[in-house]
Amino acid sequence: MLKGIDPRLNAEVLYALRAMGHGDYLILSDTNFPADSIARQTVYGDLLRMDNLTSAQAAEAVLSVLPLDTFVPDFAGRMEIVDAPDEIAPVQAEVQSVIDAAEGEPRKMIGIERFAFYDLAKEAYAVIQTGERRFYGCFMLRKGVIPPDA
Repeated sequence: MLKGIDPRLNAEVLYALRAMGHGDYLILSDTNFPADSIARQTVYGDLLRMDNLTSAQAAEAVLSVLPLDTFVPDFAGRMEIVDAPDEIAPVQAEVQSVIDAAEGEPRKMIGIERFAFYDLAKEAYAVIQTGERRFYGCFMLRKGVIPPDA
């Protein structure tokens, strides 16, 4: 255990989050996502896991240390529901609430079509597979910056 670090963050996840740079993408995926095959194509190259956590729980842990990009509208995204791209699944609403809490204000995630999400995930820095079993529990987070002290 480390003081001040969410215990849901394991060493491999912390290493990858620290190694990411400004603008790099992180994918949080549910259990149905082809996480291993896609993770092999990412910069990190190996699948990271946060088993036994929902997407919202994993997002909360990740966002306790990862700043989101404030310079772009696509700072975070959700996989769109096939044939209902504007519908927000409960799992997506939960992650949106986590993002809003981390940001201190509402910032709406963008929707990303399913196959476009797969393509984006291949260009990500890393993929973290969660224990989320609900459909459409897949998200993209873009790393921001930590400003210097005043």
